Amino acid sequence: MKTLRRLIYRDTVSAIGFVALAFLALFFFFDLLDEMGDVGRTVGDTTYTVWHALLAVSLGIPNHLYELLPIAVLIGSIFVMARFAQSSEFTIMRTSGLGPWLALRTMLLLGACFVVLTVAVGDYIAPAAERMALVAKAKYLGKTSTSGSTGAWLKEKNNGNTLAVNVRAVRADGALQGIRVFQFDAQGRMVLQIHADSGQVQSTATAWDLTNARIARFRYTLDAQGAENAQVTREQAPSLEWPTSITSEMLVAAVHKPDRMPTLELFQFIQHLKANDQSAQKYEIEFWRKVFYPLSCLVMVVLALPFAYLHFRSGGIAGYVFGGVMAGISFFLLNNVFGYAGNLQNWSPMLTAAAPGLIYSILSLGAFAWLVIRR
Repeated sequence: MKTLRRLIYRDTVSAIGFVALAFLALFFFFDLLDEMGDVGRTVGDTTYTVWHALLAVSLGIPNHLYELLPIAVLIGSIFVMARFAQSSEFTIMRTSGLGPWLALRTMLLLGACFVVLTVAVGDYIAPAAERMALVAKAKYLGKTSTSGSTGAWLKEKNNGNTLAVNVRAVRADGALQGIRVFQFDAQGRMVLQIHADSGQVQSTATAWDLTNARIARFRYTLDAQGAENAQVTREQAPSLEWPTSITSEMLVAAVHKPDRMPTLELFQFIQHLKANDQSAQKYEIEFWRKVFYPLSCLVMVVLALPFAYLHFRSGGIAGYVFGGVMAGISFFLLNNVFGYAGNLQNWSPMLTAAAPGLIYSILSLGAFAWLVIRR
């Protein structure tokens, strides 16, 4: 059994690695073409060269690898299982003692290794590489991270008051640009307004250091007729320390797409949204998708295993492999459709994220059981 497992693992890992390398080379080429449009631009005394473009594109490889690993596992596994079936090697393995459940356990163990690899790449390597790419682009091109035309909006509760915070852009080095703070009392009246050109989150994450802050304070009084009047006092401060619990990670979460965030940071951002009575449905769905996405490697190997029990005629392997790849692509399409539908219909985030994997796992296990019984 050790010899058989070594043969299966060696051929499958080699095929998966080849497929992943081919896809990464293709994406590297397309990304480099996109970056070539910025080559030659000058920001200050720095010119964006081909080497800078190569660096930026190379730092995007881990994120592509995270996205491509499950489909690479599927294609590589289907190719190896189909080749084993075509050459009757799998039939020999079965007569040597490789029963159905042992074969399933062998493939699940291989899939579990790729689950761990996907988690490591998606939660640690890819976010770190993307931050390095943002720093490089900010240095050489002066680019900042923004969220739409109005920037990122966050909400916070403080001593019975409600704060609405808007940050127009977040630089790669963590500096904030175009800061606006609106504070409302329990009756919904604006009591404080702060505009600052730039700012920085303190290392203790308990306050922001604002630069060139314009402050407007509103005080409400009643006149003799009982009408409410607002009095505004304005002041300006070259620097201002503004206490807040909004961290730089929350700002990055609000600016970036949630699928690019590490799972832990996404969970912390969801807790902040819930604590401040904000809708977290979209982020919860994305959180559970990030939890279940690595497990799709297990679904892919289970989906590939039935191909080993088919009997191919000469030259018929390509059609079966193509059908398996289309099934895998339909899995990812269904995963995206469930994400959008769950957000629109307010479905349970965990069930929304888990449903495609459960459906395809049941189908692939059913096909596997049917082939074992039939053959």
